Amino acid sequence: MTSATVFNLKSDFKPAGDQPQAIEALYQGLKEGKRHQTLLGVTGSGKTFTVANVIEKWQKPTLVIAHNKTLAAQLAAEYREFFPDSAVHYFVSYYDFYQPEAYVPVSDTYIEKEADINEDIERLRHAATQALLSRKDVIVVASVSCIYGLGSPIEYEKVNLKLKLDEPCTRAELTRRLIGMYFDRVKGDLTPGTFRALGARVEIMPANERTIYRVDLSQGKVSKIDEINAITREILTAVDSVFIFPAKHYVTPKGIQDAALADIEFELDEQLKRFERAGKILEAERLKRRTRQDIAMIREFGFCNGIENYSRHFDRRKPGEPPYTLLSYFPKKADGSPDFLTVIDESHVTVPQVGAMYAGDRARKETLVEHGFRLPSCVDNRPLTFKEFEVRIGETLYTSATPGTYELERSGKPIEQVIRPTGLIDPEIIVRPIVSGSDYSGQVKDFIREAEEVTMRGARSMVTVLTKKMAEDLTAFLTERNVKASYIHSDVKTIERIEILTNFRKGVFDVLVGVNLLREGLDLPEVELVAILDADKEGFLRSETSLIQTIGRAARNVLGRVILYADTETTSMERAIGETNRRRKKQIAYNTKHGITPQTIKKKIRDIVGDIEKSRKRAISDLAQLDTEAFGGNKKKLLSAKKAEMHDAADRLDFETAAMLRDEIRVLESRKSS
Repeated sequence: MTSATVFNLKSDFKPAGDQPQAIEALYQGLKEGKRHQTLLGVTGSGKTFTVANVIEKWQKPTLVIAHNKTLAAQLAAEYREFFPDSAVHYFVSYYDFYQPEAYVPVSDTYIEKEADINEDIERLRHAATQALLSRKDVIVVASVSCIYGLGSPIEYEKVNLKLKLDEPCTRAELTRRLIGMYFDRVKGDLTPGTFRALGARVEIMPANERTIYRVDLSQGKVSKIDEINAITREILTAVDSVFIFPAKHYVTPKGIQDAALADIEFELDEQLKRFERAGKILEAERLKRRTRQDIAMIREFGFCNGIENYSRHFDRRKPGEPPYTLLSYFPKKADGSPDFLTVIDESHVTVPQVGAMYAGDRARKETLVEHGFRLPSCVDNRPLTFKEFEVRIGETLYTSATPGTYELERSGKPIEQVIRPTGLIDPEIIVRPIVSGSDYSGQVKDFIREAEEVTMRGARSMVTVLTKKMAEDLTAFLTERNVKASYIHSDVKTIERIEILTNFRKGVFDVLVGVNLLREGLDLPEVELVAILDADKEGFLRSETSLIQTIGRAARNVLGRVILYADTETTSMERAIGETNRRRKKQIAYNTKHGITPQTIKKKIRDIVGDIEKSRKRAISDLAQLDTEAFGGNKKKLLSAKKAEMHDAADRLDFETAAMLRDEIRVLESRKSS
């Protein structure tokens, strides 16, 4: 543990409910050397705040792993609020769209890799790795992309550039150094990872930020370094030095590149011999043509499409040896063991997701190898296996309302956080028979009666079914009976899903029908009733974990109730009901003892879709105003300002606002070209 304090938590509220005892128990467990601990925190109990307090006490760099990008962004934003003076970073896949390379033998279909890289997320990834190599007060919130291959931290840290005032340097020398660090030389506007030379000056935009550093070079030395606003070109400050990391995570010195290419050629010859012995003439020709073209491209430009498939050779790894990943950038103890804290959020989902990554990736690549699209070494461009992941993470805290078998077997009895600071208790559970009938079963008719009463009180109802078709059919059935309803499932697009949830909270409709409402990240305090149809149909959607998670959707309203429709009580139902009632009993006793009266959570309704539409109208209005002024310069300035706002929103991890501004910029650019 570090001797000096680097994490300083700032918050307007203090730990309450079960939080104080959970914080102390987790901290004591870390002090005692416990490798695994589980925080069983019910919905709305403030698990993130509890973990933040543990981080402040433990004072070590921390990796937080979430099971999707949206949740990771939410967590990163929360940790930034708790630790405003520390380096809290966001590390997820930088693809807006990703179609992996694949081959389907049955239809003889080759699918080429397609990817759309998000420039802002790539910049945030660089910011995360650079922070880990340069400071101690770092929290990185990541998706499972943290177990995928990344360049060597040793080479990445080794190939850097520190410019200091009065240090000997020429323009030609600096240009060569930047190109050797994978910076692109441009003549126009700078973007992260680019530079331009203007007379005796070189302007650089590092890969991890949107600030320009102007370096004046005269008389063979660095005479001045200015930090400049990339949009306004205003000089922000003069600095004595600037430290710049490579523009790419994969850094390969020239000597290693030559050795790697020699190994690739040797592997190609060996694989061609195997194909020829097996009579696979087409596969051999395909592999020879593609690989030799890649080798020529790498020799000429240092890069080729799909270069990551040769990463084993460039990393100088042995066959089967695990790749470098984000975990490789975290600090280690003298014996090489991890020296950081790992938090696995919603562990009942995240742990299985981490475990599933390797097998799917391997099967796809083995098919490519078998049919001559890739060399066998491509399989080593891969995510970590679960065992490799386990030995590379530090002391681990699992957080979930429903921890899985894996967590409980390793940590033993979980540390409970059942009492909410708000005093809200888990919802009452009612079991009613399905009572099958004509057209629709009796469970639906009973639900309609209950939902109508809830609507009369100004609240909302949710109902879960087993398939997408059932969700659509039930919504139609409810609508026919004058119940305002809408459905949501995996086929509903993201922007439409946001619109549906916003309208649900506003009361545009009263009943939300869904299949797996667990994965929607719903936080809807207006929901008073949750109904689970066919609750006795054992399976993933009616398992103990799914039932408890779904029941939790009614835990943010003081009048929350859950109705399980079932003709028989399954083991999963019995356990879910028993666990919920156990928590309710403990919560009620605590409220009685402390004189707490629970209150429904108040949460502002944010109309994101409406904001986007308003922003488009505002953009057109702005342009109309500009048309009456000096045309060219003002419009360019407006575009620059909007782009700056967009990137600033992305830096704050407010991707909804960033998307809104992106759409506004497209309207502006479209109008400009017309």
